[in-house]
Formats: sequence, structure tokens, C-alpha cells
Amino acid sequence: MAATACYAFPSFASVGRRGDPATGLLLPLTGERARLGNSMRQAALLAESGEFLKIHDTGDTAAGAAAAATAALREGAALLLGPLLAEQVPAVGSTAAGRVPVIAFSNDAVLRQPSTYIFGITAGQVTSAILRYARSRGVRSVAVIDDRSPWSAAAALAAGRMEAELGLRVRILEVVPGQPLPDPGEAPDAVLLPGSGEAVLAAARTLKDSGIQLLGTLQALDHRPAALDVLDGAWLASPSPDEFGRFAAEFEARNGGGAGAITALAYDAASIAKTLREAEKLGTQGLLESPGFRCVTGPVRFRTDGSVARDFAILVASPSGYQAVAVSSGS
Repeated sequence: MAATACYAFPSFASVGRRGDPATGLLLPLTGERARLGNSMRQAALLAESGEFLKIHDTGDTAAGAAAAATAALREGAALLLGPLLAEQVPAVGSTAAGRVPVIAFSNDAVLRQPSTYIFGITAGQVTSAILRYARSRGVRSVAVIDDRSPWSAAAALAAGRMEAELGLRVRILEVVPGQPLPDPGEAPDAVLLPGSGEAVLAAARTLKDSGIQLLGTLQALDHRPAALDVLDGAWLASPSPDEFGRFAAEFEARNGGGAGAITALAYDAASIAKTLREAEKLGTQGLLESPGFRCVTGPVRFRTDGSVARDFAILVASPSGYQAVAVSSGS
């Protein structure tokens, strides 16, 4: 059984033909990230025929990405998927110059602009999703732990911006890695730990039995029995494990290796390209006119400013694993 494809919610009634417009796929097939780039290429080819994907190597540099974009455009690409690296996105966006849309795999939301869409899962998306769910469950005050990593800093910024929208009180607590949590003063209803690894588990142990709800992002997902015991009861925002699991199983069966979240982005982007091509909507208008595309990494909607809204599953951790209990929108 093939993985669930990313598809447009409305059914555009047209079928692709030979000679349909092509999509340029820009990935690092050589250099330090060649292994990931080739994994993404394999994922994209699960979703869209190689007949309609023009694949070009960006290497690890901005100049390489610009050259790849130029080559794809010369071949008539009506949509560019990639590049992967944040430092390559401006070069590809400038090369495309608004003539065709760019769906970049970076998660650096600062790089978005009209016709250059940031398709990677951002800290702002998952933070807004988990906070919207928490607020719906009665949470009124949240302390956000900023461990000084770029992901945590972005999550803290996103949380602060949502105070007025959600009616939340948000406090940002900076933590030096390896040091205990600072005293938050008046106990909040919930603590958001955007990070991952042992630091998150240490903080979770501190909060155990405190009555404070633990919140997390997909970064904190940990399937080890000891970690599940510590995270018991935590709420986390993540792509649906069922959707991702089906894709991962198909990828492994076809390619013999495991697939991660970044690899899944390539599958989703190529699926979107196929949907638009078959509908004769391959371009910016098709992306923006659709109310959404259902993807392995979560249903997405494209916006005119280059941002992407993505829906996430809300998972509750328990010693036996993670259970999806709701869906929440991340922006």
C-alpha cells in the first residue's frame, strides 16, 4: 500500500499529460549533505514521476543553488522545490525573481517573501499549535523555557506574539544548558519546553507531580521507555504519527532505509507539485487558490507573504507511547 499522498482538498478535474509543465527539484546531491539530499530525491520520486521532475544538484553553496535554479528554469520548470539550506534560499528566490514559485525546505521563517514559501516545519508553527490547544483546555499562563538554542529562541518569540491573540500570560525563562530550571515565581498553569534531548527530560523530572502541565514540540518526541515514563501526561504538537508512519514504511520498502521529517518534506512538496500539474494549476495561483493540501507533515495552506500554515496532531505521552487526541493549527 502506498503512503498517503499530499493532495489538494478540492478536486481539480484534470489529468496530467506528457508535455505537462515540469517541476525543478533543487537538492544537495554532492557535498556534506549529499546523503540527506539523495534521501529527499528518493522521497520526491515516490510522489511524482521522474518524467516531470527536473532534478539539479545545489551542492552546499548559495552559488550552486542559484546555478541549479537557473538550469531548472531554462528547462521550463513552472515550480521550484528547494533549496534545502537557509543560506541558499535568497539566491534561489532572486534567480526565480517571482517568475515561478519557490517552495524552500528551510525552516527559517525570516526568509519568506511573496513567491518564496518556507515549507520546513518552523518553531513558530508548532509553538502556536500547542499553545492554541493548551488555551482550549483552560491554560491561562505559560512559562517558556529558552535554552538559548535557535529553535527555543524562535519558539519563545512566537509564544510572546500569541499573548494577545489567545489571552495567555507568557513568561520567558532563559536557562543555561546543564543548569537547573530558574524559579518561575508564581506557578504557571503550564511550562513549554521547545527543545529536545536530556535537557528536556531533566526539566520534565523537575516538573513531575507539580501539577503544572508540560508542553512540548516534535523536538521532544522520544520513544525510549525511560523517556516515555518521564514525559507521561505531556502534550506535544507533531505531525500525525499515523500519516508519517505510512510514508516511512513505503519509503523503507522502496529504498531500504529510514526516512526523517526533512525527507518527508520532499515527498509532500512533490505531491503538491503533482496535484497542481494534474489540475493544470502548476504555479503561484494554484498554490494560493487551494484552501489546503493534506500532507504527511500535516495539512498545509500557502499564504501570499510566503508563510505556510500547517496543522499538527496533539499527542499525549504515556508509558505505552503517544496518543493523538486533537488537531491544532500552527501558523
